[in-house]
Amino acid sequence: MHLTGVAGFGPSAGHERMRSVDVRPRAGDLLIASVALSDGVFDQTVVLLLDHDESGSLGVILNRVSDLTLEDVLPQWADEVSEPRKLFVGGPVSPNGAICLASLLDVETEPAGWRGLFHHVGLLHLDTPVEITHGAFEDLRIYAGYAGWEPGQLDGELMRGAWHVTPAQYDDIFGPSYSDLWQRVLRRQGGEIAMYATWPGDLNRN
Repeated sequence: MHLTGVAGFGPSAGHERMRSVDVRPRAGDLLIASVALSDGVFDQTVVLLLDHDESGSLGVILNRVSDLTLEDVLPQWADEVSEPRKLFVGGPVSPNGAICLASLLDVETEPAGWRGLFHHVGLLHLDTPVEITHGAFEDLRIYAGYAGWEPGQLDGELMRGAWHVTPAQYDDIFGPSYSDLWQRVLRRQGGEIAMYATWPGDLNRN
């Protein structure tokens, strides 16, 4: 898959314009589960899209945490991640694997083991020695597994209204509060979409 840059990514407040279903989503966009999506896997999730091209799509769920702790599975990284210092559930694919998202502290420097995705956010290889990452990153977050779609699958789900698409803001990815992220992202869209933020459901599945 080819990873592309993203316009509109950033910490700005206020309403963003939702992407129309005929606009191709791209790395750095959020997929916000619609109330029509009730498959038991992605209900009321917010997914950060990491890649979307002709070979398929992949992303990580931002608002679910694991029953396991980082001390259980990656103890060397437990003190390195940002608040709330938890292991997140990235999705149902390869749940025994881990993905680390990291944002650069110095955008002029590309640290060893880091590969840029969009803006100053990228993937950090977890085989990278922890000590050489000190002072290189503003935020780190680790996910068990990821969400994946076959070629054309996500586009079909978008056409069926399963997801709303909007550019991510920095705090959506690395902010300390995750349990109400679905509601918050819907609310800031304004209009009819914002009304769904009051939809009943149990976000705290952990």
